Amino acid sequence: MTPRVVSLVPSLTEAVAHSVPGALVGATDWCTHPAGLAVTRIGGTKNPKVDAILALRPDLVVANEEENRAPDLAALRAAGVEVLVTEVRDVPQAFRELTRVLAACGATARPRWLDEAQATWAALPAPQSRTRAVVPIWRRPWMVLGRDTFAGDVLTRLGVDSLYAAHPERYPSIPIGELRAAVPDVVVLPDEPYRFTRDDGPEAFPGLPCALVSGRHLTWYGPSLTEAPEVLGAALRAVRR
Repeated sequence: MTPRVVSLVPSLTEAVAHSVPGALVGATDWCTHPAGLAVTRIGGTKNPKVDAILALRPDLVVANEEENRAPDLAALRAAGVEVLVTEVRDVPQAFRELTRVLAACGATARPRWLDEAQATWAALPAPQSRTRAVVPIWRRPWMVLGRDTFAGDVLTRLGVDSLYAAHPERYPSIPIGELRAAVPDVVVLPDEPYRFTRDDGPEAFPGLPCALVSGRHLTWYGPSLTEAPEVLGAALRAVRR
């Protein structure tokens, strides 16, 4: 019997929906993929409605140690709900955690997209050159990728090195003047979690090349991993010329 699953992580929502049809009964307001997903919405990743989740009578809630708050997960466990919490700091770990999540959600076989994604990343050629980057993920205050992040590992495998990869914090707040003074080769601006656009972000880095990239392909670990190298690579090549 397929378990009733609530997902508190957009990338896991997409992975479960593609791999175990019918398992999901609830997801967050930020779970935008796949399009048209018809499940109960239970609030945000940081402020899920615990009562609404419990009302769905889930057999399992899937969460992430970075995206979701420990008190919410503790409340679900206290109510007798099983909670599976993922930790994803690099691409290989993403594949391991996806395998674990899908098995827990009732997948009877490894999905084809997961094999394709893993093969795509395994076959990725070594970058012929390296690019130094600042990678903001928030504004007001400015926050950037620091050490030990999944998105940072994705970029590293594509030849892009975050200038703050050795920072003590994973997502440090850095004054804009310091970010400019670092003189990166490129500023990588994803459209989530903060939605950087052509009119919101590049103007803060006058004279520096800015690559607007898909946040889903940079920060999500799910079916988007299959096309992430191509999509991100194209956006980065466009500003390297």
